Amino acid sequence: MKALTAILVDDIPAALDMLAHDITNNHPEINIIGKAKSVVETAKLLRKQQPDILFLDIMLGDGTGFDILEIFPDLKSKIIFVTASDAFAIKAFKFAAIDYILKPYSDEDLAISIEKVQNQIQPDKAQLHVLQEAVTAPNNKPSKISLHTSEKIIVVNIEDIIRCKADNNYTTFYFKDNSKILVSKTLKYYADMLKEVNFLRVHQSHLVNTIFIKEFIKSDGGYLMLTDNSNVPVSIRKRNEVLEVLNSY
Repeated sequence: MKALTAILVDDIPAALDMLAHDITNNHPEINIIGKAKSVVETAKLLRKQQPDILFLDIMLGDGTGFDILEIFPDLKSKIIFVTASDAFAIKAFKFAAIDYILKPYSDEDLAISIEKVQNQIQPDKAQLHVLQEAVTAPNNKPSKISLHTSEKIIVVNIEDIIRCKADNNYTTFYFKDNSKILVSKTLKYYADMLKEVNFLRVHQSHLVNTIFIKEFIKSDGGYLMLTDNSNVPVSIRKRNEVLEVLNSY
């Protein structure tokens, strides 16, 4: 395996030392060429040498990991984000479709992340913006989401999504411009993510953006008419929940 260089960034000394210990003992193919606890320290290191891998904590004492990425917009290093077990942080990474290591991590988590980063395409600026928006303003509802297709990652406005439909282990997203995107994750994954931004699981196979509901038709078992003139079935067990949402408007 090709030897790799790494710089580690974490504002908690104990966490920084533990990561260095784990890499040194379990991944001899990685040579740690620097450690930093702040944006300023990291910038000084990166001006001298850019490593193959940058292990980057998000929240630092004098700023954030995003400040480093803004200082070095053409950074060539592969990035492994490291974050604490915070619900907001986890949500942010999911919306951005960016991999991360969650502290406290296992040896397996670290090994998988190192293997992935050697083969991955770097997150683009749009994905990083989604991540930054969600991390730095956790009380705001996210406005964008990154979607993985078989060929690329596409960042879309959440308000443009009309509905989502299950397709085995895939999900098809339908948009108000009549386009659609097939994504390689399950409907449940997106139902859990999008429930806080006006999306409602109305059927085992259907998730709808409630702002696009035009009417609820009670015949034929019950179904929704949406503003794009599509109709979506409502399951019996979801009927009361749908009616409560519609009556709340």
